[in-house]
Amino acid sequence: MRFHDHEDFSVTVTESPSGSWKIRAAAALAVVVGVTGVAGCAAQAGAAGIEVATAYVPVPETPGTTVAYVVIRNNGAADRLVAARTSAGGHVLFQAAAGLTARTLRSVPVPAHGMLAMAPDGVHMVLTGVGPLRSGKDLTLTLVFAHAGAVPVVAQVTNPATGGASYLSN
Repeated sequence: MRFHDHEDFSVTVTESPSGSWKIRAAAALAVVVGVTGVAGCAAQAGAAGIEVATAYVPVPETPGTTVAYVVIRNNGAADRLVAARTSAGGHVLFQAAAGLTARTLRSVPVPAHGMLAMAPDGVHMVLTGVGPLRSGKDLTLTLVFAHAGAVPVVAQVTNPATGGASYLSN
């Protein structure tokens, strides 16, 4: 049997006459649950040293369009955030805001042994064409780095206007 939980992760369980496949299957399930269960708390990319500690997506004011903010810690060499995708579909682009203007970025630098904290008045992600998002639900963001590769993180969709948590208050 082959279990796929993530595009880069698979577990193979083989049957044996002694029935020990059940033990191996239970161990494989524990690994899958352990790997996916910590994604919302902090997602990490192996040896590259990228950790995504916080992810926040406000409920869209305009259906299909919202923003996303993440806090990325880099414990290794400099890297670049080059793409992102969501479990709700649509497109993700990076913007840098300064005052009343915003410009689109092709990638976002993540400094060596440093941190990138996305914010409304700085670098952030714009999500367009996404499916329905409701407060209290989770959305998976997959951040793609030039060196660290794909790092999935669970972001909570919240509505600060009705008492939901806010990235800015965390």
